[in-house]
Amino acid sequence: MASHNELGEKGEQLAVDFLIDNKYAILERNYRFNKAEVDIIAQKEDVLAIIEVKTRSTSTFGNPQDFVKPKQIQRLVTAVDHYVSSNKLDVEVRFDIIAIVKQNKQFNIEHLENAFYHF
Repeated sequence: MASHNELGEKGEQLAVDFLIDNKYAILERNYRFNKAEVDIIAQKEDVLAIIEVKTRSTSTFGNPQDFVKPKQIQRLVTAVDHYVSSNKLDVEVRFDIIAIVKQNKQFNIEHLENAFYHF
């Protein structure tokens, strides 16, 4: 497996652990709909948190959250609309980013709630 894939998988697991530690219930991982993949769907109380995980080995080229592009956001919104309607959920939906940067052997985790506008 390519090292960037391993870093991405490590980042997603760190994000899941972080969310669980912060009292979120993990409902789905890598939920796919059409061309979209939602990294994590989690719930805390009556909020459905849609989590995009961005992991980088360095912040030299920008913060991880800067790599979420408008087309990806559109796809996520479509996938989440499908998820909410097909599961007949009545919850507030929030789009978050968990940005992870590896520094030496440590990982810095930042949870950005309401990270982008959902249409």
